[in-house]
Amino acid sequence: MENSRNAMQRKPIRPIAAICNNMGMGKDGKVPWSLPAEFKFFIDTITGVTRPGRMNILVWGRLCWHSFPEALLPLPNALHVVLSNTLKAAPDHAHFLCQDFESAVRLASEPPLADLVETIWVIGGARVYVDTLKHPWCDLLYLTDVMADFDCDVFFPEFDREIFKVQERFPGIPSEIQEENGIKYKFQVFKRIRDA
Repeated sequence: MENSRNAMQRKPIRPIAAICNNMGMGKDGKVPWSLPAEFKFFIDTITGVTRPGRMNILVWGRLCWHSFPEALLPLPNALHVVLSNTLKAAPDHAHFLCQDFESAVRLASEPPLADLVETIWVIGGARVYVDTLKHPWCDLLYLTDVMADFDCDVFFPEFDREIFKVQERFPGIPSEIQEENGIKYKFQVFKRIRDA
């Protein structure tokens, strides 16, 4: 496995999520809060590229993909990979179907996509995040701290905060607490400072 990784063009792997006080992310296939500016930050982050013509790979678990508003697709600068063991073909608006996270990483870092793809953004769900955080190419974790309690049935996995350290300041990320619809939240970036 390590030898095949060495032959691939290394790409930054970056999970991104918003979580409330109990690490909850969703309820009944939906986000349990309404924070339009936070959602815009999410979209702008996952579709941002350094120059025209480049793309990001967005990796989605099947349930996460089906919970995303279809009206917002397609996203600019984005190639969508849906992970599933049960689907036989990529769902509508998705570009690729992979059985597991490592297959999605290979897709992004080997020809023909290797020279096109800048970043592998991982959108969820919970099981995909677990695999992502273990991957040696996962260098940053974008986690919005929604400072409130919500009833959730999907949770972001616990992670080692000695391996991923929150950055007090990070380029392009507002460091002050935001507020929207009476809900306070803070954008956070955790940087991998050592291997697991």
